[in-house]
Amino acid sequence: MRPVHRSLFVACCITLAAAPASSAPPAGPPTQVWIDVATHSMAGMPDMGAMGGLASRMMGGGAMQAHYGQTRMPAMPGQYLDIALHNRLNPGKEAQQLVPAGLKLGKTLPLVPPVRKGEPVDHAGEYKPPEGQARLLIYWGCGDTVRKGQPRVITLSASGGKVEVNGSMQGRYAPDRTIDPDPAYALWPNPKSGKRVPDGASLQGAHQVTGAGVPESLKFELKQVADFMPRVALQSSGTLADGQTWRWSPVERAQAYFLHAIGAKGKDVVLWSSAEVPDVGMGIVDYLGGSLIERWLKEKVLLPASANQCAIPKGIFADAGEGSEGGGGLLSIIAYGPESHIAWPPKPADPKQPWNPEWNVRVRTKSTGGAMLGMDLSQLQDMEAQDEQKPQEEKKPLRRLLQGIIGG
Repeated sequence: MRPVHRSLFVACCITLAAAPASSAPPAGPPTQVWIDVATHSMAGMPDMGAMGGLASRMMGGGAMQAHYGQTRMPAMPGQYLDIALHNRLNPGKEAQQLVPAGLKLGKTLPLVPPVRKGEPVDHAGEYKPPEGQARLLIYWGCGDTVRKGQPRVITLSASGGKVEVNGSMQGRYAPDRTIDPDPAYALWPNPKSGKRVPDGASLQGAHQVTGAGVPESLKFELKQVADFMPRVALQSSGTLADGQTWRWSPVERAQAYFLHAIGAKGKDVVLWSSAEVPDVGMGIVDYLGGSLIERWLKEKVLLPASANQCAIPKGIFADAGEGSEGGGGLLSIIAYGPESHIAWPPKPADPKQPWNPEWNVRVRTKSTGGAMLGMDLSQLQDMEAQDEQKPQEEKKPLRRLLQGIIGG
């Protein structure tokens, strides 16, 4: 995508997908633990181990270390885990979590408060949008052909530092329930312990959080419902010009699915989603609670757990990749997993009986996948072998390509 159109497109997407800003965590027990669990795959991309030195180089070597927040938007294939502890009894103190051997990360994980960052720099008035015009074309629904009334068109024009938007479309978004940690929290991964979760690792088994001021009762067991979900195995047939169908095997424990694609067609930016009703789709690829999944299934925003394929209408991405950076359009899929809550003492059956839990643990799960429209990533291993034989200065185009794929 050309720089001018991409900058205007980003401005438009921010408007379309705008959601309320993160807020303080809701009131609850004095001690709370939030665990986010994610699995990510990329169609045609080899496993990290198989990619060898190429993966390490394109990620900048040390960037391979895990850091808190990677479950939100995983980049490379693998399993991801975020843990946040907030203990009002003794906030901002290190703790440790005893974990089962199946996690393959040792006996304990250190939970460490984040380092307080300096005050944000005020860049107000420094940014000026590029001069030019861009169109955003919005499509929705699975099927080979474009439906009547599509696309919805939004035009952005920038001149003299001002952006004018013609057209609008309301997009749904997942309520923000993600932790935005400050030094009162204790997190994993962290600079002290940032090892990536190995493939095949499991969270199932006994867990315990210990530390100064942490309740001695904070012991819990995670079962399969709270474990890493299997990867989404995406496969496609057909062409972008004639209609392309994407298929996947059922993902164990998936409650629903949603697909979203973004790309360029000539000078236009194209958005498509699998929703049966009009939706930009950008704010839905996130963890969802059970009640919202049920609601959006009824509204036909999400695909049911029984779904195993969805077609992108022919022609809407036919020119994906032409004159663009990073290899063209990107398709994303999410399999929404279960959400678990564990509290101590357990909630009494009698609603009239007082209940003041000491602690609560929330575990969210999802499995996401991606694919580059019009690009076969299975060629990466061959590209790596050829890249090794090239002079250093000739390796840069390949590295830029790969960094464009993963957003590096």
